Amino acid sequence: MDFDLSEEQRLLKESIDGLLTDSYDFEQRKKYMQEKGGWSKAVWSKLAEQGLLGLPFTEADGGFGAGGVETMIVMEALGKALVLEPYLATVVIGGGFLRHGGSAEQKAAHIPGIIDGSKTFAFAQLEKNSRYDLFDVATTAKKKGSAYVIDGEKFVVLNGENADTLIVTARTKGERRDRNGIGVFLVPANAKGISRKGYPTQDGLHAADISFTGVEVGSDAAIGNPEDALALIERVVDEARVALCAEAVGAMDESLKETVEYIKTRKQFGVAIGSFQSLQHRASDMFVAAEQARSMSMFATMAGDFEDAKERASAIAAAKVQIGKSLKFVGQQSIQLHGGIGMTMEAKIGHYFKRLTMIENTFGDTEYHLRRVADAGGLI
Repeated sequence: MDFDLSEEQRLLKESIDGLLTDSYDFEQRKKYMQEKGGWSKAVWSKLAEQGLLGLPFTEADGGFGAGGVETMIVMEALGKALVLEPYLATVVIGGGFLRHGGSAEQKAAHIPGIIDGSKTFAFAQLEKNSRYDLFDVATTAKKKGSAYVIDGEKFVVLNGENADTLIVTARTKGERRDRNGIGVFLVPANAKGISRKGYPTQDGLHAADISFTGVEVGSDAAIGNPEDALALIERVVDEARVALCAEAVGAMDESLKETVEYIKTRKQFGVAIGSFQSLQHRASDMFVAAEQARSMSMFATMAGDFEDAKERASAIAAAKVQIGKSLKFVGQQSIQLHGGIGMTMEAKIGHYFKRLTMIENTFGDTEYHLRRVADAGGLI
């Protein structure tokens, strides 16, 4: 198969790499972390100006009609730069729900705001004890005439502290772990009855715990079928997993680069520690792990277009397993080869390790996806 980028894709990569090189060194990132919401509105505007927020949307919706490869290119670049801005939450997940399940009215109301950078989204899905099961939903959306009334709690909602619009999973019928009876609703973040408690996560991003008490939304707030939206949720989350795989590859690339540069300059016994053969072997093993992850990220990107939901889910789960194994190895080796300095807030490598750790635990950790692959009859 041809894995070379097209001319347009190569230009996209050069464009975002150039933007982040100018706007996102480590010192700048630390400043962005101190801004309201934990990310830079100025950088977000630059992403919008370059058309990066409109990539996956159709030309009819004002976007560029790009596919999974373009998203992979962007997410790798964001991973390399440790970008804090809510591209995953807004463009990949929020945009994914609108692209795959949104009505014409919903698309017209929300997609232009995503593309021009004036709107950000958050996916409110995780609940107490639900772990990684997308069908484990206790939050309810009860009918009230033509409207719905949402009650429940969601936790660790990425960008939940700062989002303009929440995409909320809620049960319209059935028991907590039934696969049927789950809906997805667009809810204004400032709606009456919503309470948000924001906080920074260990990787420098921000999340929120959100409670819904009698939050009323119209029937037009439901994305797709309000009684049978699990397939839509699974598809969008699979796309988010693919994007996370690409982000992890970018972060691993930079972790390896930082580590190799460090052992070339760090001296012990009067010589650079990079001259020690045992450390060269460890760096080589890191390279192999990162390349394995890159291959599986490409595979996941292609699998994202599979029409068969079970085949798509199994392939992406397999990719998440390899990504999880690779990022753990690369991250831990990076810290060990840096020594004690790698554990300090001043050291860039520690921030990569923290982000990689969070990626591994987002939308299913390695063990969870290994079980999924095993249940599907696959082999790792």
